[in-house]
Amino acid sequence: MGKIEVVPPDPGWRRAFEAEAKSIAAVLGRNVAAIHHIGSTAIPGIYAKPAIDMLLEVRDIAELDAMAAAMKALDYEGLGEFGIPGRRYFRKDDPAGKRTHQVHAFAAGTPQVVRHLAFRDYLIAHPADAAHYSELKRRLAQDHADDPEAYMDGKDGFIQEIDAKAARWRDTRRSG
Repeated sequence: MGKIEVVPPDPGWRRAFEAEAKSIAAVLGRNVAAIHHIGSTAIPGIYAKPAIDMLLEVRDIAELDAMAAAMKALDYEGLGEFGIPGRRYFRKDDPAGKRTHQVHAFAAGTPQVVRHLAFRDYLIAHPADAAHYSELKRRLAQDHADDPEAYMDGKDGFIQEIDAKAARWRDTRRSG
C-alpha cells in the first residue's frame, strides 16, 4: 500500500461520485435501493484521502452476492464482509494501483446505513467539528504516512465521539 495522502477538498469529488453511482445503478438494477456519497469526500471543505466512499443500500444482500460479476465488470474487487458483519465491501483502483472508489453495501435501512448517513450529515451541519476532523486527518497523514493502521487508529476516538453526537443530533431532529 502506498503512502497515506490527504488532499485539499476537490469540487470534482461530487461529480466522480455521481458518475460512478450511475454506473453501479445501471449494472445492479432493481436491487439498488439507494446510493449515497459518504466519507470525507462528501463533506464540503475538508481534506480527505482522494478515494470516493459510497454507501450502497440494496434490497437483497444475497442478490448482490450473486451479482459480483457485475461489480467486477466495473473493475471492483469484492472482499465480502471485510470485517463488518452484514456489509459487502468493494474497492476499485486506477491502473497505477491507487484507490479511487470504495463501496460499502448493506441491506437497506440497517443500523450501519443509518450510522453512516448520520455521521456524514452531522459533519455537514457542524462545520467546526468537520474542520477539526479535517485537521486531525492532515496531522495523522503527516505523522503516519507509511502506517495505515496508525492513521486509522488515530481517527478512531474522534469517529466514535462524532458517531455519538450524530446519533443524538439525528434523534433530536426526528423528535423535534
